[in-house]
Amino acid sequence: MNNSSSFDGLDLLSSAILVLDAEARVSYANAAAEHLLETSFRSLHLQRLCQIFTNGTELDDVCRQAAANQFSDKRQDVTLERAAREPLHVHMVVTALERPDTPVLIELRENVQQLKLDREERLLDQSQANKELIRNLAHEIKNPLGGIRGAAQLLELELPDRHLKELREYTQVIVKETDRLQTLVDRLLAPHRHPHIVGDVNIHEVCERVRSLILAEFPNGLTVKRDYDLSVPEFRGDKEQLIQAVLNIAHNAAQALAERMKAGDAELIMQTRVARQVTLAKIRYRLALDLHIIDNGPGILPEIRERIFFPLVSGREGGSGLGLTLAQTFVQQHMGIIECESQSGRTDFRILIPLP
Repeated sequence: MNNSSSFDGLDLLSSAILVLDAEARVSYANAAAEHLLETSFRSLHLQRLCQIFTNGTELDDVCRQAAANQFSDKRQDVTLERAAREPLHVHMVVTALERPDTPVLIELRENVQQLKLDREERLLDQSQANKELIRNLAHEIKNPLGGIRGAAQLLELELPDRHLKELREYTQVIVKETDRLQTLVDRLLAPHRHPHIVGDVNIHEVCERVRSLILAEFPNGLTVKRDYDLSVPEFRGDKEQLIQAVLNIAHNAAQALAERMKAGDAELIMQTRVARQVTLAKIRYRLALDLHIIDNGPGILPEIRERIFFPLVSGREGGSGLGLTLAQTFVQQHMGIIECESQSGRTDFRILIPLP
């Protein structure tokens, strides 16, 4: 079974193309359509849209109108629902062809902006849920910790002198572990405890502070490059929170570059730009800070890539999994968001914050 040879040139297009026959069944699908729909032409051939998509009935109606020459072409943004698969957000163009055997051509282009908005909305919802969970869980843990520590200290005072030396070791383990948990809880609660101190922020001062801290901790084998757009204006924000957010990301990146540092070619890039017409949390901003922290490390493990901003999720042995969670919280308090793209050899954390 082969695609119709009269449409072979459409295989060169990057947008997905479906051609329907007179009975509104798929007669042709180009390579981009097979890729977008994750289905071979063999499976698509002679299928109706209502068989391919669970909401395909309304699409069938549009195609019948095109076949009846009620319009020459129609454009609309649609969500294509599929059984047991993620829905597709696409811009669809339905065109009437002057061909009795194949009267309808459908072009599908993935709606990247809609995907981005959905991802941001999901991230914000998850972040809000994380904050509530962290706050409640931290308080639930914090309350009994003091009692456990106090009980261990009282128990130590009651130990008989002849066994004090060997048994004191165990009470001290309890005290030290409760102190460690107390420190962890304090870090979890930190963003909710400290007031948001607003002042004029120069993002390049923030970057330079982080750069000096990173180079002081990792002096050998690491190059930190600057790529600044000095036209980025100052904005109102909490400078210390932003330093902590950028530092958490840069520090994670530096730790991931351990092997590169041994080879002497570890590289961290701090790049600033002004982004225009940016939508954040469904609000359109004319200008936004576009800050990138890029490293040439091994990349983030695929199995945790979608969860890196969740609390206690870490891809590093011994990591607390709080650095990126706190960074995202601090940036969101500035009405912004952190995004991440990662592959082997390049991980790019992008911070977007509205500008005046």
